[in-house]
Amino acid sequence: MSGAAGCQGGGGERGPRWRRPWRLLALGLLSASSVLAAAPGAGAMSKEEKRRLGNQVLEMFDHAYSNYMEHAYPADELMPLTCRGRVRGQEPSRGDVDDALGKFSLTLIDTLDTLVVLNKTKEFEEAVKKVIKDVNLDNDIVVSVFETNIRVLGGLLGGHSVAIMLKEKGEHMQWYNGELLHMAKELGYKLLPAFNTTSGLPYPRVNLKFGVRHPEARTGTETDTCTACAGTLILEFAALSRFTGTSIFEEYARKALDFIWEKRQRSSNLVGVTINIHTGDWVRKDSGVGAGIDSYYEYLLKAYVLLGDDSFLERFNTHYDAIMRYISQPPLLLDVHIHKPMLNARTWMDSLLAFFPGLQVLKGDIRPAIETHEMLYQVIKKHNFLPEAFTTDFRVHWAQHPLRPEFAESTYFLYKATGDPYYLEVGKTLIENLNKYARVPCGFAAMKDVRTGSHEDRMDSFFLAEMFKYLYLLFADKEDMIFDIEDYIFTTEAHLLPLWLSTTNQTISKKNTTTEYTELDDSNFDWTCPNTQILFPNDPMFAQSIREPLKNVVDKSCPRGISRAEESLGSGPKPPLRARDFMASNPEHLEILKKMGVSLIHLKDGRVQLVQHAVQAASSLDAEDGLRFMQEMIELSSQQQKEQQLPPRAVQIVSHPFFGRVVLTAGPAQFGMDLSKHKSGTRGFVVTIKPYNGCSEITNPEAVKEKIALMQRGQCMFAEKARNIQKAGAIGGIVIDDNEGSSSDTAPLFQMAGDGKNTDDITIPMLFLFNKEGNIILDAIREYEAVEVLLSDKAKDRDLEMENMDQKLSENDSHKQNSEEASSASQDVVAVSEEPEGESSDVTDPDSLSPAHADSDSVSISDQDSYTPGTDEASTPEPACMQGDNQPQEQKTETESNSKVNWDNKVQPMESILADWNEDIEAFEMMEKDEL
Repeated sequence: MSGAAGCQGGGGERGPRWRRPWRLLALGLLSASSVLAAAPGAGAMSKEEKRRLGNQVLEMFDHAYSNYMEHAYPADELMPLTCRGRVRGQEPSRGDVDDALGKFSLTLIDTLDTLVVLNKTKEFEEAVKKVIKDVNLDNDIVVSVFETNIRVLGGLLGGHSVAIMLKEKGEHMQWYNGELLHMAKELGYKLLPAFNTTSGLPYPRVNLKFGVRHPEARTGTETDTCTACAGTLILEFAALSRFTGTSIFEEYARKALDFIWEKRQRSSNLVGVTINIHTGDWVRKDSGVGAGIDSYYEYLLKAYVLLGDDSFLERFNTHYDAIMRYISQPPLLLDVHIHKPMLNARTWMDSLLAFFPGLQVLKGDIRPAIETHEMLYQVIKKHNFLPEAFTTDFRVHWAQHPLRPEFAESTYFLYKATGDPYYLEVGKTLIENLNKYARVPCGFAAMKDVRTGSHEDRMDSFFLAEMFKYLYLLFADKEDMIFDIEDYIFTTEAHLLPLWLSTTNQTISKKNTTTEYTELDDSNFDWTCPNTQILFPNDPMFAQSIREPLKNVVDKSCPRGISRAEESLGSGPKPPLRARDFMASNPEHLEILKKMGVSLIHLKDGRVQLVQHAVQAASSLDAEDGLRFMQEMIELSSQQQKEQQLPPRAVQIVSHPFFGRVVLTAGPAQFGMDLSKHKSGTRGFVVTIKPYNGCSEITNPEAVKEKIALMQRGQCMFAEKARNIQKAGAIGGIVIDDNEGSSSDTAPLFQMAGDGKNTDDITIPMLFLFNKEGNIILDAIREYEAVEVLLSDKAKDRDLEMENMDQKLSENDSHKQNSEEASSASQDVVAVSEEPEGESSDVTDPDSLSPAHADSDSVSISDQDSYTPGTDEASTPEPACMQGDNQPQEQKTETESNSKVNWDNKVQPMESILADWNEDIEAFEMMEKDEL
């Protein structure tokens, strides 16, 4: 998500005057920048340091881009762990994520204008020629309309925009004759069949060759789409119309936006996440600024900037007022219900909302932008990256991080708006974390789990399209650029569209449809550019004074957002009781429960059972509070349950040439060494054992001694394998799945169960790798012979590995004889694999796995809405939060493992992310069903 634009405001005159771009919100903020840059103690970054960091960004881009071109092109994306291209249909399906792939060299197209921003004009010229020559847009493949629009259509238009700019300058691209624009128009026509609905909202997917309704299209049966999916088209489609003079594209995009605006919830002025494309009914009625809605708001403001249509600004301001009234709970941004906007819909936030501070900068609302950005930065400092989702008390909810650029985007805009060198230091942290934790030999790998540092074999195209663009611009001075970036507006994928399009081919009548649906109070709207003296009232410490109260918000407190309802109550009636605050021994809380129609029953085992009868509530409002309280209790219990479960482990390849940069997600075992209690982990060279299944006495003990043994799953119990390799002198073991093609990318995490006997005799650590991750180690053995790994609860600092590189190389020499034996053993794998496979994965499989997502003692609501939280006397998260407060500050990542796990007891498995998501959906469905 991104933006750059501005207005040339004058007096109170309505509408923009396009003599000059906005300069980032008319950031004639040169005055503000100079004030803040001179702030005492601000620690302004030197020009030399800025240049060094800018050059470092260029080197990082070269590392990612060259590896894509060498190992992946013409595939859509690079798989950086296995150093090959991701071709749809040839890899295990990742579900909706794969809808972005269309066999059209996605990463190259998405990166075109980034090459010019980074002053790589020669590489740009070569890339454009490759796109023109090699890319086929007529593939029989079903793709996402949204992703194809912002990445491919936007990439072609951005490439065309900078190509004609370079041609006009007379030095480069003199041969260019609009070829990228012709391809963009071809693609635009291929997307139009998706708009064949009565509402004008597009189908979420389209077949590039056969459209939607064709018998061979394999799509067109969907009924729902997300708000952002239908509302993030206007910039690309309008630009295509303005470039080509063909108005149909802009017309279709405007119709979709008009329909969403008409269907907004009228009393709250909010929109839901998912809408029925035929009826316009809201399917998911929660509303926020993150996933599913985010870029809809962004495109309303930017459509006004690019097209000069007042109605888009009016709509944005109306929505923005609702966002700040209901969703914004500084520094948090929490989803609410569109019909009950005072009611929070969830207690966690997703990482996509990190774009919002940048949008607030464009709006001119700097204070909340600084607050939210600082909160997000504190989360990053704790986990190294922004988790895909995190709770209101800043615990990990979804642990992945696919190298998203939204936080870097907001950092760039806040620096341009304030000139505060603090944001340069934030950018420096992002660069360091990417190099330290995500960089691998073949590019940069997404984080599978920010807590363990394990990797996922993906490098999305947006990483090259956006991340390096924003980071480079953050540190670049004007003289570093070969063109004026402020002559362009950024799309949500950071593609560049020239602002002169606002006065070109205006074939659409600017009928103001907004006032047909609502009465607007113009006093709330800014028709001129924000005055920098108002944004920064002569206070050089303005931004720092806003950040200061938030600098310890993650590590040293257990904050909860204060809702607008609570804020407005002041000293009046007390706010509703929240599940996180409930104490079963508090008489006042019990009285509140009674008013809400909730009864409390003490069970013999020390737990308490909560039962709600809405008819027994003191009022309908109390009954509604009771329903919310019960839903919060369910989610709270789910979070607490997960904290008692075994987290994933990490296998980190630390030998040459990896040096700790490849981290594989591993399943833990319910026996053997508990790696969470041994922070240094177990480190050693790996060797394949004979027999490979490890089900009998090891026949190559001299090779296995003091090594980490590799073995195949199947034919006996995990504990038996562990005993056999331990007897042979192994210091650890890795079991590799025998199910060809299995991967942690697509399968839920597993933990290895014992054999039903006492396993105290097993003292070495045992980890489980799926087939794909296991093959990465086996391939490394074949290529490099001596491969050293670290088994740990989470990845260790890779910089230390780089510093000790020479030492490791000498160690490799000393282990030459052993590595030759390991290499010899690895050659025997083929012979072993020719033996009959072990039993298939069913209930009789002796290698019993405990699925980490299986339900155990699950909580449910009975017909009377009864609920058993399963805690002693109180269901509160304070103990977990206090535990986090007492952790050493240098501990950067969060662990959910219990240091007092008793292996003789049943270990509760981890709930999968999918189960969390379904749980939220069920809660909303119940909320609607029981709505009063």
